[in-house]
Amino acid sequence: MPTLTDLARNYTNLTGADLEWLHSLVSDWQLLADLSFADLILWVPLRSPAQGPEREPSPDDTPPEGEPAGAGWVAVAQMRPTTGPTSFPEDVVGSRVSPGERPLLDTARTEQRIWRESDPDWTTGVPVRAEAIPVTREGHAIAVIERSTNLNSARTPSRLELTYLQGADDLSRMVSEGTFPYHGHDAMMVRSPRVGDGLLRLDATGRVTYASPNAQSAYRRLGLAADLMGAELGVATRQLSTPGEPVDESLTLVARGRAPGETEIDGNGAVVQLRAIPLVVGGNRTGALIMVRDVTELRRRERELLSKEATIREIHHRVKNNLQTVAALLRLQARRLQAPEARAALEEAVRRVGSIAIVHETLSHAPEEIVDFDDIAYRVAMMAGEVSSPEVRITPKITGQFGMLSASVATPLAMVLTELLQNALEHGFGGGPAGNCAAKEAQDKDDGMIEVLAARAPEQLTVTVSDSGAGLPEGFDIESSTSLGLQIVRTLVVAELGGRLSITPRAGGGTVAVVDLPVRYEPS
Repeated sequence: MPTLTDLARNYTNLTGADLEWLHSLVSDWQLLADLSFADLILWVPLRSPAQGPEREPSPDDTPPEGEPAGAGWVAVAQMRPTTGPTSFPEDVVGSRVSPGERPLLDTARTEQRIWRESDPDWTTGVPVRAEAIPVTREGHAIAVIERSTNLNSARTPSRLELTYLQGADDLSRMVSEGTFPYHGHDAMMVRSPRVGDGLLRLDATGRVTYASPNAQSAYRRLGLAADLMGAELGVATRQLSTPGEPVDESLTLVARGRAPGETEIDGNGAVVQLRAIPLVVGGNRTGALIMVRDVTELRRRERELLSKEATIREIHHRVKNNLQTVAALLRLQARRLQAPEARAALEEAVRRVGSIAIVHETLSHAPEEIVDFDDIAYRVAMMAGEVSSPEVRITPKITGQFGMLSASVATPLAMVLTELLQNALEHGFGGGPAGNCAAKEAQDKDDGMIEVLAARAPEQLTVTVSDSGAGLPEGFDIESSTSLGLQIVRTLVVAELGGRLSITPRAGGGTVAVVDLPVRYEPS
């Protein structure tokens, strides 16, 4: 389905500021749909062929009174109510109508006022009462909201429903006057309160003229013993705050309905979220709508999650400390051994343990089980360079980006990178006659090279480790290699990570190891 932005750019002459205004409206118009018990469709005038796609609109684009609007209309957004039945079970976004086909829209735009049809519309097979609300920005109607109420559910409204409808009428007038949505006051909470969560209606002095049962119950949980009706909400709310706890400065302002915003109050073991919608109609402040939501259980779960995350990070920190202790013990033991092979084996074990410790150290600082592997790769390369052959010091060079990886991938990949770098340093430049010869040549020419290239795609990571060392021995076959390091690499890459591993000669001398891994995208 095309987006609001796509439709506006392809079919209309809306400016960037107009489009931003409509986005702000659409992000908050669930409130209007729920209060109205009605479907909302946002119609924007189509670009006239004579206007051309590049021309910016001007006030002259508004047609004279009594004439149809431009080249017709296109529906760019749609919202269904959660408080009543829908009139449009099918999506209408992207639909277009010809000039004069919907006189309701044309009239609302040309006269810049809310226009209601006198008789129900039966075209959908359902009796629908339709209204058109001009969306005004800086004095000009840039779009029209069609509000359609399903009359099948019509009955004598309760006081709650009458309060909803009164609030809907006030918001509709504000939309037509260009004072709603509030510019620069987007919803701040992850999940703002909705109409059904709880609703309070305040008068111009900030006193409660209506409290829905859910709103009354939320304040009861905060410790309010009296009835909310007639109470000055700002004073009553501030008195319910937990004694001795810091109070949000915006609490009273929001609770009085003086400014649009959101806040929370914590008292009596309960947490209640408030959102204020000041109502200013015809330039006069008529009161405010305060939506109320009891988020006590939600905040309790969030605290539990934070506690668990802190525990997990502490576990990673302790695992890192324990691994470093193991590495230190192995290093001490290696220094006491006289047999070169035994000492080398312990030193390899120290490097393997160290690479795992680096991952756990990074995870101990990460809010989730996702790490930036570029930092880990750099530290692994530095660790490999520090223990490189004494004949020649080569620090591996890293290019490209690994990106964010989950812990389940980062830990084995750190070991794979450690083994491949160590294999390049040990066998390419430091072990045996061929390695010693390559090390001596690299030192003489100052061109010894080990490079790690990372290429990240949304679903794949390719790591290439190249060196200019002695190259592969004659008849080398990774499947039958007896090298413990290569066996570890192959097991981790193929069996654990589900990837592919290849080790081939490098053009011009040396070795190229390529690791292909399937990875999913991890946002930073």
